[in-house]
Amino acid sequence: MDAPLWTETHAPALADLPQPEVRDRLRRTVDEPMNLVLQGPVGVGKTAAVRALAREAHADPDADLVEINVANFFDRSKKQIADDPRFSHLVDRSMSKREMVKHVFSEAAGYAPISGEYKTILFDNAEAIREDFQQALRRVMERHYRTTQFVIATRQPSRLIPPIRSRCFVVPVRKPTTDELRDVLEAIVERESVDYDEAGLEFVAGYANGNVRRAVLSAQATVIEEGEITMDAAHRTIKDVGHDDQLKSVLADARAGDYRDARKTVGKLLDDEGFEGGDLLQALLRVARRSDLSNDDLARLHRVAGDVDLDLATGTDDRLHLTHLLTAWGEEAHA
Repeated sequence: MDAPLWTETHAPALADLPQPEVRDRLRRTVDEPMNLVLQGPVGVGKTAAVRALAREAHADPDADLVEINVANFFDRSKKQIADDPRFSHLVDRSMSKREMVKHVFSEAAGYAPISGEYKTILFDNAEAIREDFQQALRRVMERHYRTTQFVIATRQPSRLIPPIRSRCFVVPVRKPTTDELRDVLEAIVERESVDYDEAGLEFVAGYANGNVRRAVLSAQATVIEEGEITMDAAHRTIKDVGHDDQLKSVLADARAGDYRDARKTVGKLLDDEGFEGGDLLQALLRVARRSDLSNDDLARLHRVAGDVDLDLATGTDDRLHLTHLLTAWGEEAHA
C-alpha cells in the first residue's frame, strides 16, 4: 500500500476515540496531568490515544511527546541501539546494554519541556521491560515527576511491578464494538469522499474484531482496490489482501534456516498488521496445513506449537515466543 496510510492521515483527536470511557478519563488528565497505565489488547488504540492526549495537552506535541517502544531496546543488540539516530546522541558505545537502556530512560525524562510545564513520555509494549529495568524506571519516575508525565501502554499490566502501578492512574482500553468501529470508518470515508454503504462498513468493522488498525487499513485497501466500500467490494478485497504469502515466506525461511528473515516478517505482522501472538500462531498453522510440507514437518511444527501456545498465553513477548517456534522447528528439520 503505497498511498499514505489512513491510520496516520486520520489519526484520531481525543474526541474521536471510539471508546467513550477512555475519552472521558483522558480528557480529565489534560488539565490535571498524571502518570497513566493504558492497558488493553493489541490494536485497540492505546498508542493513538496517547498521541491524541499529547496533541490536546501540549502546544508542541512533536517536541514534548517522547515515544519509547520497549522493543527498540530489548529486541536489539547493543550496536543497534548505539546506531539508532533516535538514541545515538544519548549513549556511548563503551556502555553496556544495561547502561544504555538506563541512560536513555534517564536522559529522555531529564530534559526540560519545550512548550509548557511538563512533557509526556510513552513507554509502549511495556510488558517486555524486565523487572530490574522497571526498578530503574521507577527511580526515574520519582526523580522527574515535576516535569514529566509517564504513560505506560501494555497488554499485560500484571507484569508491571507494584511501585510503578501505584504511581499511575489505570485506563483500561477495551476492544471497540463493531458499531463503534463502523462509526470510526464512516467518519474517515466521509472525509475521504469515498462511496460506501452501511453493509460494507459493517463487514469491515466485523472483520477487524475490535482491532482499530486492522479496520482502518482494510477499509483503505478496499478503496484502493475497488474504489468504494460495499459488502461485495470489501469481501473481495479482504479475501485478496490476506497475509498468506507472508506467512508462507515465514515458514519457508524458517525451514531453510533463514531465521533473521523469518523474524523480520513476524515483526512486521505483529507491529504493522496488528496480529496478536495467538492469532498469528493459528494463521501459521493454517497456512502450513495447506502447504506442501511433509507430514513429518507438520507434526514437528504442531508439537512445538503446543508449547509455544502456552508461552504466548502466559508470557510477555509474542515476537520472542514465535521466533522460538520457528527456530526450534527449523533446527529439528536440519538435525
